[in-house]
Amino acid sequence: MNGDGEETRIVGGAVRNALLDRPVTEVDLATTASPAVVDERARRAGLKTIPTGIDHGTITVIVEGETFEVTTLREDVETDGRRAVVHFGRDFAADALRRDFTINALFLDRDGRIHDYTDGVEDLAERQVRFIGDAHARIREDYLRILRFFRFYAEYAEAEPDAEGLAAAGAERAGLAILSRERIRHELMKILMARRSVETIRILAEHGFLTWLLGGAAEFGRFERVVAERNTGPVSRLSALAVMVPDDADRLRERLRLSNDEHRQMADYGDVLGVLRTGQGPLDAVAVRRLVAEHGIKTLALALTALAGEPLPILHDDAKTAFRNYRNGVEPVPVFPLRGADFMEKGVPPGPRIGRLLAQARQVWLDSGCPTDSAATQSLLERMVAKL
Repeated sequence: MNGDGEETRIVGGAVRNALLDRPVTEVDLATTASPAVVDERARRAGLKTIPTGIDHGTITVIVEGETFEVTTLREDVETDGRRAVVHFGRDFAADALRRDFTINALFLDRDGRIHDYTDGVEDLAERQVRFIGDAHARIREDYLRILRFFRFYAEYAEAEPDAEGLAAAGAERAGLAILSRERIRHELMKILMARRSVETIRILAEHGFLTWLLGGAAEFGRFERVVAERNTGPVSRLSALAVMVPDDADRLRERLRLSNDEHRQMADYGDVLGVLRTGQGPLDAVAVRRLVAEHGIKTLALALTALAGEPLPILHDDAKTAFRNYRNGVEPVPVFPLRGADFMEKGVPPGPRIGRLLAQARQVWLDSGCPTDSAATQSLLERMVAKL
């Protein structure tokens, strides 16, 4: 890439993480070469290329299974708060000044020299996230930078948020409304998984962002308890933060464009939460078995973690034992044993009726303690068919 007067440097996260001695998971490069030259040189070297963002100057180059995004130096010609029209350039300093944060505009050349045009090294040493130049102007170029400001803060900062950046984010908040829900969801999920997610979520709440993002209330105590638990993913954390009843999952699906699977996980959590918080009387092993069969052991574990310390129905000793056995794999989680093929073998024709029968049979199975032995399964099948 560096032949014939062209120069290519590593830029952004890889440089930042290397300076912090953190793992480098992806490498982005900035180059004076045009996309056509990048593509031609990579192919000549026997490397596969993908024109992932050709209009914005980005070619993905695949080297031994790893992907590298190579982007031609750019200057913004026009912005509308969501995306920019650019023209290609050859000036690394000009390219740096169009980026969002000082710690995101660090370049590393092939000789190991850092090129810093915005005092990003100093801000990185101070663990501070600052916009480059006028924070308002940077945000108006792409309003997603508001959420990126909080995401970078959650991942890298140690002190309070930069006052100028925070004030600009608040003043420009209305611009978030023009962004796609998918882009908002992407940044929020990253914030939830960041190193200082708890502190950052509280800052988002204090400054009026969180209610807009979620469209409803938040449970900080439950969120904090779930974050403290190891190996919790973004959907679990979002559930603990924003789901109090199953209907909350419906609202979040629409607001954040959740997938069907993510929505199901959150609705299951809301259902289990309702049973644990409003259950009539002590919960026994049979109740735990039903919860696990209907919603999964991970969902029950998540709800118990989120509710730790809150008033709950008493768990009998056998319920605690059952929960531990399911969680540790000592006892298999009961699985609904009937399938559509079972009804078709009994002469029920394929079609919507099969789905209705399965739903009815599953409810009967849950109400009867989730038996999985063959005799009980056959009896349930015959009873359902006899009703036709």
